[in-house]
Amino acid sequence: MTERRAAILGRLSKTLGHTASAAADAVAQRLATHPRGPQPQWPETLRERFLAKLAKVSGTHAEIGARTEIAHAVAAYLDAQQLPSRLAAAPHPLLDGVEWPQTWQVASRHAEGDDRVGLAVAFCGIAESGSLMLLSGPDSPTTLNFLPDDFLCLLPAGRIVPRMEDAWDLLRSERGQLPRAINFISGPSRTADVEQTIQLGAHGPRRLHVLLLGEVPG
Repeated sequence: MTERRAAILGRLSKTLGHTASAAADAVAQRLATHPRGPQPQWPETLRERFLAKLAKVSGTHAEIGARTEIAHAVAAYLDAQQLPSRLAAAPHPLLDGVEWPQTWQVASRHAEGDDRVGLAVAFCGIAESGSLMLLSGPDSPTTLNFLPDDFLCLLPAGRIVPRMEDAWDLLRSERGQLPRAINFISGPSRTADVEQTIQLGAHGPRRLHVLLLGEVPG
């Protein structure tokens, strides 16, 4: 079957005037230039677009002006959701030095099965869809994104990019190579498998809360 398939494809390529080297060159050129197709436009600023799209996928947010306000913003969320003062936080540089209340239980590690709340830092946000892009690594354990029922994510406002293509460009320029895993998160986990009724938290967090840090230009 493989030989017959190769023979058919070979005849088609010959008829169309394609050669193996030309096809390889075309693929290499496309991979190198990262061409873009039609792109949607919108009148809002990046911040406005991101927050509007985040709300549409059932995500919530709080705005904080400085890293010193992170603990207060987390406390406000835990109080609002009537959650215990216990969380697993990513060992990320932006979370280093956060002064958590002494009575809290804050572990700087990956998430474990009994963790109710997780806190991580996004690589960037995508205004077009209200999505978060998270990269796996020592400072961003992937388990934090999926195991806890409540996922809190710190996003520097200056790292909101217009579209997914811009997120990939940012990754290539800053990292040069792909991490082991890349996760795009758009709101809480959801499914409509049962009677076409939306259920949150089926395969991951029931709630997504973004801590938007600082200002972002339009």
